[in-house]
Amino acid sequence: MVEELIGAVAAVCAGGLVYLAAAARVVKQYERGVVFRLGRLHGEVRRPGFNLVVPAIDRMRKVNLQIVTMPIPAQEGITRDNVTVRVDAVVYFKVVDPAAAVVNVEDYRFAVSQMAQTSLRSIIGKSELDDLLSNREKLNQGLELMIDSPAVEWGVTIDRVEIKDVSLPDTMKRSMARQAEADRERRARLINADAEYQASKKLAQAAHQMADTPSALQLRLLQTVMAVAAEKNSTLVLPIPVELLRFLERGPEAARQTSTEHAEHAEHAVADAEGAKEALEELRHAVEQ
Repeated sequence: MVEELIGAVAAVCAGGLVYLAAAARVVKQYERGVVFRLGRLHGEVRRPGFNLVVPAIDRMRKVNLQIVTMPIPAQEGITRDNVTVRVDAVVYFKVVDPAAAVVNVEDYRFAVSQMAQTSLRSIIGKSELDDLLSNREKLNQGLELMIDSPAVEWGVTIDRVEIKDVSLPDTMKRSMARQAEADRERRARLINADAEYQASKKLAQAAHQMADTPSALQLRLLQTVMAVAAEKNSTLVLPIPVELLRFLERGPEAARQTSTEHAEHAEHAVADAEGAKEALEELRHAVEQ
């Protein structure tokens, strides 16, 4: 009798252990458990930790609440300004309502992926090439809103969407390179013209200043000569004013004219002296008589 009682207790304990093992469920911290009893949603979402379900009657499905990083395959489309591009992006989302994510949609990951691809194609068709290249923040916000609107019913929220890369045809890349080069050339010419304008204003002021003091021009010429003479391998050519050459040509003629005038004055002086001497002699004879 005692042996039968012990055997029954052992059988009950073994059955209890088997039942406990079949009914025990462990939910991790980043997960939530959705329980279906005979195919119907039962009770609230199970929290992290140890949970029990009814074996063969209840079925628990665990839903991950971590942020999911899903790359969007590259989508090819034509922009509003008729440029063919390939754009790929990445979407970050997470489940906020585990029951809706399990009940309302068959596979919320696949649904989000398809919605992201469709929204990306729509964004490409509505945008221009310059927006895809330089105004990505605004496009990211619009793409996030387009994906998040239907995802709310699936118990999913979109954390953020980022456009990763925009691939352009080779011909378009060459055209953009030529455009950038032309724009830089234009800016360089404008800067050079502005520098010439400012230099001309300074030179005009310097010319006015030197016009008041002609010696300043000579000093400037001497400074230039000193700067050029510092180079041993250079030949210095100084401009000579035409007026200086004319002055040098007139120099000998003026000297000859001066000497001729001096000789004539000397001859006149000698003649005058001889006339005065004769007049004195005549006066002396007249006094003696």
